[in-house]
Amino acid sequence: MTSSDLTPLLLKLVGTPKETEWVEFKRNNTNPEEIGEYLSAISNSAALHRATMGYIVWGVEDSTHRIVGTSFSPHKEKVGNEELESWLLRLLTPRIDFRIHEFKCGEQFIVIFEVPAASHTPVKFKQQEFVRIGSYKKRLAEFPEKERQLWLLLSRPVGDWSAQVCLRATLNDLDPRAITHARNQYKVKNPRLANEVDSWDDQSFLNKAKVCIDGQVTRTALILLGREEAEHHLSPSKAQITWVLKDQSGVELDYTHLFPPLILNAEEAFKNVRNLTYRYMRDDSLFPFEINKYDPWVIREALHNCIAHQDYTRGGRINLVEEEDALILTNQGHFLLGTLEQVIERDSPPEVYRNPFLANAMVSLNMIDTIGSGIKRMFHKQRKRFFPLPDYDLSDPERVRVRITGKVLDENYTRVLMSTTDLSLAEVIALDKTQKRLPLTDEEFRSLKARGLVEGRRPNLFVSAKVAAATDERSRYIKLRGLDNQHYKELVILYLCKFGRAKRQDLEELLLEKIADALTDGQKRRKIGNLLQEMARQDKTIRAEGATRAAAWLLTEKGREKCEEKSKLGRNPVRGIP
Repeated sequence: MTSSDLTPLLLKLVGTPKETEWVEFKRNNTNPEEIGEYLSAISNSAALHRATMGYIVWGVEDSTHRIVGTSFSPHKEKVGNEELESWLLRLLTPRIDFRIHEFKCGEQFIVIFEVPAASHTPVKFKQQEFVRIGSYKKRLAEFPEKERQLWLLLSRPVGDWSAQVCLRATLNDLDPRAITHARNQYKVKNPRLANEVDSWDDQSFLNKAKVCIDGQVTRTALILLGREEAEHHLSPSKAQITWVLKDQSGVELDYTHLFPPLILNAEEAFKNVRNLTYRYMRDDSLFPFEINKYDPWVIREALHNCIAHQDYTRGGRINLVEEEDALILTNQGHFLLGTLEQVIERDSPPEVYRNPFLANAMVSLNMIDTIGSGIKRMFHKQRKRFFPLPDYDLSDPERVRVRITGKVLDENYTRVLMSTTDLSLAEVIALDKTQKRLPLTDEEFRSLKARGLVEGRRPNLFVSAKVAAATDERSRYIKLRGLDNQHYKELVILYLCKFGRAKRQDLEELLLEKIADALTDGQKRRKIGNLLQEMARQDKTIRAEGATRAAAWLLTEKGREKCEEKSKLGRNPVRGIP
C-alpha cells in the first residue's frame, strides 16, 4: 500500500483516545521480545473490544499522539540470523497474519503493525498470553476476569460481522455509481424524504441509510457499495457472486464471477440468466399462454437474501447456478430463521439474523422486502403464476440451497390453482409437495383429502384428476364463449340501438370485461378494433364517422334492420347494456 493509502489510517489512529487498548504508539523501541509481547497483547485486546484489528505504530509520541517519525525499520531487523518478522511469527501461538507497513507521512518515516484480533483462542507469545490494561501491557493470567471474558467472547461469534468498521477503508473506496444508485433506491423506499436526499452529502446519506457508522466505512458499505479493488479490506472474507450455466448433463457451459459493489452486480448476475419465454396451454384458452420462466422479482429477492444471510467468515462465494429449467441459489451458513413453515406463517420479523446491520441496510436501500416477509411473498408470486413453489433445502448445516423451477411440473396442479382460488397458502404448499412426490404431514394430508384435491394412498399421492376434469368442463364453456364474436357484435348493435352513436372508448368499456380473461388488456383492445372493422367492412352493420381513433360509430341501414328484427322477435334491444 502507498503512503496516500496509509496516511488516513494513521490520522484515524492518532485521533483515538489515549486509553484505547487495541492501539499502541512507540517511537524507537526495537526490542524483539517487547514487540512479540505487544503483538499478543494487542491481538487479545482487540478481541475483547470487538475490533477486527489492533495496531502498533512507530513514529508517534505515546503521551501526546504527535507524529514525530521513527528510525525503526522492521524489514532490516534480525534476531540472530533470522529476520524479525519470521522470528515473531514462529513464536506466536496461534500464528496470526499480522502485516507490516512502512511509509512516509510528510517527512516523517512511520511503521504500522496491523494485528488481527484473536479468534477461537487467546494469542500467546513464547507460550505466554498478554493483554493491554489501560496503556500498560500485562500478563493475562494476572487479570482472571479479563481472561474469563476473553474466553467467553472467543467461544461464540463476536458481535455483528457486517457492522464492523474497516479503519483502513475510506469513502474513496466506495463506487460513485453505486452510491448514486443507492440514493435513488433510498428515495423509492422513503418517498417522504425524496426531496431532502439530494441535499445530503455522501457521508450524511450513508449514515442515514445505515450503511456507514459516524462516517466510517463498514463491511456492509464495502459489500454493497465498495469498488471491486477495495474488496481486499474484507480479506479473508469474500463478497462475490458466481453465475454458472449448466447443460442437461450438469456440464458447465459458461460462468462469471461478480464482485462489489453488489448493489449493482447482483443485477448483472440476474441479467446473465436466460429468462426465456415459456409456453403452456391454459384451460381457458385455445392458444398457448406465454410467460417468462422466472419472475424477476422472485430471482432478485432470492439473490438479495443470499447476500443478506451469507456467512462471510467462511470465505465462500454466493452461487447462482442455471440449469435447463431451474435456478439454484446457495449461500454459506445454516438457516437462522427457524423452519421454513415458521417463516411462512410468521406475521412479524424473526428475532435473530446473521448480519443484522447488512440486512437493515438492504431494506433501507430497497434491495430486500421488509425483513422476514420476502420469502412468503416469493411463494405467493409463484402461486399466482401457477408454477411450482420455491424449494428450500435446509438439510446441510454448512449452506442454504434454494431451487426455483421455471416450468410446469404437473398440469393437474396448475389446473387446480386456476380453478380453486380459495386455497390457503398452507394448502398450496401441501399440494406443491404432492406434485413433487414429497411426504405430507398428517394435517396436510387430511386437509387436501377433505377437499378432494389428492388421490391415492400415502406415500403414493397425486393431485386429483377429478378436480382437473371438472376444470376442463368449465374451461370448454369459457373457450367457446370467449371465441364467439357474434355475441360481441350483437352487444355493439344493441348499444347503438339504445344510444344512437358511440365512441371507441364507449365500446371498449362495454366489451373489455366480457372478453375472456386469457387475453391481456392490449390483446382485448386489439380484438375490439378488429371486431369493429369486421362489422364495418364485411357485415356492413356499422360505420365510422370522423378520424380513425376519435371516430363516432353509428348503425348503417343494415344495422338498423337487425335492431328492428330483434325487437319484433321480442328480444330486449337494450338487455345487457350498462
